Amino acid sequence: MEEYITANQDNNNNTPNTTSYQTIQSANNLAASTLPTQNSTNQSPLQAQDPEVYNLIKQEEQRQQHKLSMIASENFFSKAVREATGSVLSNKYSEGNTGKRYYEGNEFIDQIELLTIARAKEAFNLPDDWSANVQTLSGSTANLSVYLALLNIGDFIMGMYLPDGGHLSHGWSYTPKQPADPKKTVYYGGKNKVNISSKIFNTISYKVDPVTKQFDYDEVERIATLQKPKLLITGGTAYPRNIDYKRMKQIATKVGAYYLADVAHEAGLVAAGAVPSPVGIADVVTMTTHKTLRSGRSAIILAHKDIIKKINKAVLPGLLGGPFNHAIAGVAVGLKEVNTPQFKEYAQQVVKNAQHLANELITKYQFNVVSGGTDKHLVLIDLTNKNVPGRFFSKALDHAGIVSNYNTIPGDLKPPLNPSGLRIGTPWITTRGMKEEQITQIASWMDQVLKICQEDRYQGIKFKDFKIEIKQNIEIQRIAKEVKQLCLQFPLDI
Repeated sequence: MEEYITANQDNNNNTPNTTSYQTIQSANNLAASTLPTQNSTNQSPLQAQDPEVYNLIKQEEQRQQHKLSMIASENFFSKAVREATGSVLSNKYSEGNTGKRYYEGNEFIDQIELLTIARAKEAFNLPDDWSANVQTLSGSTANLSVYLALLNIGDFIMGMYLPDGGHLSHGWSYTPKQPADPKKTVYYGGKNKVNISSKIFNTISYKVDPVTKQFDYDEVERIATLQKPKLLITGGTAYPRNIDYKRMKQIATKVGAYYLADVAHEAGLVAAGAVPSPVGIADVVTMTTHKTLRSGRSAIILAHKDIIKKINKAVLPGLLGGPFNHAIAGVAVGLKEVNTPQFKEYAQQVVKNAQHLANELITKYQFNVVSGGTDKHLVLIDLTNKNVPGRFFSKALDHAGIVSNYNTIPGDLKPPLNPSGLRIGTPWITTRGMKEEQITQIASWMDQVLKICQEDRYQGIKFKDFKIEIKQNIEIQRIAKEVKQLCLQFPLDI
């Protein structure tokens, strides 16, 4: 649900970020003053030319190195992937498709793109009559490309209800101060068309079962039969259970709809066989590449060759002027890593770690884990029984060195900017090499932070005051030091 927050808001206080440039400049100048002089032969070009940006990057490196990054949609890329994405490929314009560019000088760009497509086919075990588009820039752009290729303006699309774990790009809209009826299993949207998908298409959303917090496929079928969407979508940001792709395809076929499986979160787990694959079942599969796939920031679309031809035109010239060649190269490098036994072992461990975390939180610390556990890389926690809002808990965890995000939960009666849940994931810490032993310790730290948040002095406090006071808490600082020591035992290859 972090995607729900508008870009011009400060996630910490829900107000526009008013920090002045002068304040930032002063801080950077002070920090930069500790760096070598620009005449030093040891300086990088960036450090010599722009010490302010260089210093901020170094501070971010330290943050990543010394904290446990447990946001389910984040991961850490290898040096090889980072080298490719930071290469001279970003200098080249390559409008068009391979062999049919509008600009000259793309002979090597063509080879890189074809190599990336070939590696995507191998990684996801594509049928012979399927292919891939690797030009789209992000998961949202990938989904929009599919809509543009297969739908007409005003057609109905049906995806998962956003507060239950869906995604903005699947057609989200809402009416302020009018929460959806938690007893109803279908949502028809609202006046505020938040995403372009809801602006140009008619959108409806199915919800999870209010008791199990999982898909009720019979109910999804009933809604689809009644509404007859042109596109049925599965996937999202906070649904911890596997999806029955065959059943969803049956529903789509029954109502005459295309079926899009968005596996942005679990793409790496799909490629490694750690979770079921929709390839060859759904009509189209979309994904981002920077989450469990660990291949840089980009996206991939998989589909039958006849559909890919339409999607290629939708991507370019439909949406793009030219692909990001450096990003495509990063995906190629990452996909080569995916096609190794080491990656498959990694993906299996991601799931083991998430399941162990869920079990520890449930059995030892009485956390209410949504759906009773997880099949994937993420754990969604309902904090209503702990009487600590997700926003407060996530901020306290961050100061304690554990980076997560507050999140809505199914049936949440609180607003998305102050919801009842917390989402936490294991991809990044598994990349660091952490396993069940470390997960046990992390669960203990989470419980310790939760108990601190429950102390009387923090009850009824405003968030702007809470985030200052919790940072100064001695026990929070102690946990942060212990977290840092654990991180140093599993260093990132920065």
